[in-house]
Amino acid sequence: MLFTNKEKDAAWSRLDNAAKIFPSTVEKSDTRVFRFSCELEFPIDRDILQRAAVEAAESYPGFNVVMKKGLFWYYLERCDEKVKVTQEDLPVCAALYEEEHIGLLYRVSYLRNRINLEMFHVLTDGTGALELLKTIVYRYLIYACPEKFGDEPPFLDSGASFAQKSADSFSKYYDSSLKGKKRTKNIKAFKLRGDRLDNNGMSVIEGFASVKSVIEAAHKYNSTLTVFLTALYIKALSSEMPLSGRKKPVAINIPVNLRPYFPSETAKNFFGMISVSYRFDKQPDDLESIAAYVKESFEKQLTRENLALRMNSLASLEHNPIARIAPLPLKNEVLKIARHISLKSETSVISNVGRIKMPEEFDGLIKRFSVIVSTQNIQLNICSYNDTLQMGFTSSFAASDVQREFFHLLTSHEIAVTVRSNDSY
Repeated sequence: MLFTNKEKDAAWSRLDNAAKIFPSTVEKSDTRVFRFSCELEFPIDRDILQRAAVEAAESYPGFNVVMKKGLFWYYLERCDEKVKVTQEDLPVCAALYEEEHIGLLYRVSYLRNRINLEMFHVLTDGTGALELLKTIVYRYLIYACPEKFGDEPPFLDSGASFAQKSADSFSKYYDSSLKGKKRTKNIKAFKLRGDRLDNNGMSVIEGFASVKSVIEAAHKYNSTLTVFLTALYIKALSSEMPLSGRKKPVAINIPVNLRPYFPSETAKNFFGMISVSYRFDKQPDDLESIAAYVKESFEKQLTRENLALRMNSLASLEHNPIARIAPLPLKNEVLKIARHISLKSETSVISNVGRIKMPEEFDGLIKRFSVIVSTQNIQLNICSYNDTLQMGFTSSFAASDVQREFFHLLTSHEIAVTVRSNDSY
C-alpha cells in the first residue's frame, strides 16, 4: 500500500466520537484494552515476528501514534516509534495508556505458538484491530514458510487507502436533523456480586467448540448463533440471581459493527450498542422463551434507522456548543459520572467479532483465533475461524459459576466443549 506525502505527514488527529470516553474512564480494574490472538501450529520466531509487525504497521500508520492532552480534548499525535515485539510477560490486557509514560497504544507479544495484539480502545474497535493482526499473521507466515509460498504468496486484501482507514465515520454519518426518542429512565440491572480477584486481577476462561454444532443447536431455537449464545448467557447469569434480585432485569449490552449498515472502511472506532433486558419475575425462564425474546429484540434494534438514532445520540456531546468549550478536566469528570451511571443499567456485555477469514493456503498453519477484553465486571467475547468457535470470558470475580453454567448449558445440547483458563496465559 502506497501513501502520498500528505497522508504520511498528518501530524495529529482528533479522537473519534466513540473513543472520547475511554481516556477518561481508564481504571486499574479496567484498562480499556482488548486482545486478539492467533495460535499457529508451530512455535513463534521472535525475529520474524518483529519484521512482520513493523511492516504490517506501515499499512496502518494511524496506529503509530501517542495520545496527548489538549485544552478541550485528548488528541493523537504521529510518532516514529516502531513497535517492539516482546515475549509475553504481562497480565492479559495490561494497561497501554499511562499519563506519565507516553508511548504506542498497542503492543505485539508472543508465547510459544501464539501471537498477541493488544489495543487501547482509543485507537480502534475489534474490526480495525483484527485487520492489523491478520496482516501481521499473513506476513509472518509468508516469511516463516518460504518453501511453501515462494515468490507467489496468497493474496490478502488489505483494502482501503490511508484516507479511508483514517476516516472518522461517526462524523461522516452524523445527521443533526435526526431526533431520537426521549431518553427513558435508566433501570437498575441485576449485578453480579462476590469476591474480587486480588490486585485488580482478571480471570480468563475460554471455551472452544465446533461452529457447525453450535449453529445446529441455534437452529433448533429458530435463532442465529449470536442470538442463541446471548440467550444461553442470560440463562447462565440468572442462575446467580437471588429471589430478591429477580425484580431487576438481566441486561446485556451488545456492540455492533456499524460498517455493514453505513459503508465505511475506517480502521478507527465505528461501532454502536444494542441491549437486551430480560425480566425473570415477569417472563418465562425456559431457554426457548429467552431465545425468542432475544431474537425479537435484535430484529427491532438492528436497523439502519435505529442505529443512526443511537449514533447521533452518542455524538451529542461532541456537537454540543457548550460542551465543546468546556475544559478537559471538567469533561473528564462528566464522562466518569456518565460511565458510572450507565454501568448501573448493565449486567454484562457479549461481543461477537464474527467469522475471521484468512487465505485458504494457510489452512494447516493456523490453529485458531481468540478475542479477550478487559473488564471490571464479567464479559463474554466470541470469534470463529474455520469450524472453531472461541468463547472467551473475562471476569474480575474470583468465582467462575456463571462460566461453568454457560458451558454446562452448551454441553447439555450435545455440543463438545474444550475449556482452558488463565494457566495458558
